[in-house]
This record gives sequence, structure tokens and C-alpha cells, in this order.
Amino acid sequence: MTEQTRAHPRHLVDDLLTGPVRLSIVATLAHLDEMEFGALRDTIEVSDSVLSKQITLLEAAGYVEARKGHVGKRPRTWLKLTPEGRVALGRHLAALRAIVDGAITPATDDVAGNPSGGLEGLG
Repeated sequence: MTEQTRAHPRHLVDDLLTGPVRLSIVATLAHLDEMEFGALRDTIEVSDSVLSKQITLLEAAGYVEARKGHVGKRPRTWLKLTPEGRVALGRHLAALRAIVDGAITPATDDVAGNPSGGLEGLG
């Protein structure tokens, strides 16, 4: 592997955030101080079991923190993005932008016969 190959932005993509549910969780929490489990579940439109499994993975990575408590007698879980999770999301999005921005070259545009390379509206 050459030094140039290692410099490709795909190496900065966070594998944990490539899953659409995990990315949705982190992106949603990035805009809030914290969010109740049920509200997050409804917002990203997944089942309790799917959300729980993905939260467990994100917690293990240190990206999400869960706080358990009660509202009246009902147990509740609140979730928040950790500082590490916020940094990981920023790096992941920057890597994706770099990949997309670097993908359009005059050579590939000419070959495709489309001046925009089919990526209208990006950028």
C-alpha cells in the first residue's frame, strides 16, 4: 500500500457510523442535549429492539451515553451524544464530503458524458 493510498479519505470513514440506524441515532442526538429512548425510536422509525442493539454498540464505542431514571413509576432511558461521539460524527461527515468532492474529476466527467457526473446538487 502506497502512502498515497493511505491518504484517501475513505480511511477516515468511521465503520461504526456507516450503518444507517447508527448514523441516524448519532446525527439526531447531535442536535440535542439528550433525548428519551421512545422519542428517539419514534423519530428514526425503528423498533425498541433495533434501537437498543444499536445504542449498545454506540455506548461500547463511547459515542453515546445512557442515563436511566423514572417518570413517576415508569422507567425511562435518556440518551446523549458524548464529546467523543460528536468528534467521531464530525470526522465521519468530513471524510464522506472529501470522498464526494474528490470523486468528480474532468476525466470521469468526460467519460460519463455528463458534466455533473450525475451528482447535481452536491457540494
